[in-house]
Amino acid sequence: MNEYRKMGNLSAVTEFLFLGFSEFPELQVPLFTLFSLLYLMAVLGNLLVICIVCTDRHLHTPMYFFLANLSVLDISSLTVTVPKLLAILLMQSNTISFIQCIIQMYCFSVSVEVEFMLLTAMAYDRYVAICNPLRYTIVMNKRACILLAAVSWVKGLLEPLPHILIISQFYYCDSNVINHFFCDFTALLELSCTDTAIIQPLTYAVSVFTAIMPFLLILTSYMFIISTILRIHSTEGKSKAFSTCSSHLTVIILAYGTMIGVYVQPRSEEFVKSNKLVTALYIAILPLLNPLIYSLRSKELNASLTKAIRKKSTLLTTEHF
Repeated sequence: MNEYRKMGNLSAVTEFLFLGFSEFPELQVPLFTLFSLLYLMAVLGNLLVICIVCTDRHLHTPMYFFLANLSVLDISSLTVTVPKLLAILLMQSNTISFIQCIIQMYCFSVSVEVEFMLLTAMAYDRYVAICNPLRYTIVMNKRACILLAAVSWVKGLLEPLPHILIISQFYYCDSNVINHFFCDFTALLELSCTDTAIIQPLTYAVSVFTAIMPFLLILTSYMFIISTILRIHSTEGKSKAFSTCSSHLTVIILAYGTMIGVYVQPRSEEFVKSNKLVTALYIAILPLLNPLIYSLRSKELNASLTKAIRKKSTLLTTEHF
């Protein structure tokens, strides 16, 4: 198998080899079972949210519109990485072509970008709902919601492109073995023999626009939200106002907390080993938690789900008899 093509004194990789979780040979089948179940539950959970939001006109509100977008994104992000992880664990299908690796890295970057942008749009929605409730239907109209969602997706699709295009031109001299289960940006940089200093400023710029800027916007929104809630005199009013944004706040804490845990740590050999499992859990569990958190905290979503289940049960009973 030709894994390299010669170009002067350098070799351009045409194929990468994932190590996956090879350091835990006895856990291959248990890990495959675990991630298969997580993947299946996450996909079904998010599909259920999308179906309920689309079919129940009572849920055609800005919050649930953005939640449906988040569910579409979660299914997409899962499909980018988890099926390949399952193939590695079950069939030892550890290879990936160079172009497939670049595409996978791009798609994963897009999913991260869009997630933070959608969370920012949802924070703005909660800000308007709590801080300016009388103008909520005017400000958060259908056109505004579609525009916010479109900006989130377009920004997510375009922003990683320069980064990915530069990385795609790098050369890999000594090894094509990636100590990970997917084409992670940092893992590829460690293999490259190209001077990666040229990409450092762009990396910082992308990090700022990907995570830090949305975080600052979310933080600003919640500063105004908390300030408004504290001015409410009744305890019941405060509790009701806080409950409208508690689900979103929980998802934000999980998203940023796990992202910091995965990427903002000193790198070492032991860190890389443990980080792979943490990253896999982050990729598989967070999309599963999002619909669970919103369904547990949302009376409207619970009511629609219960209604749909009862309707289906009635139809099945009628058909049976």
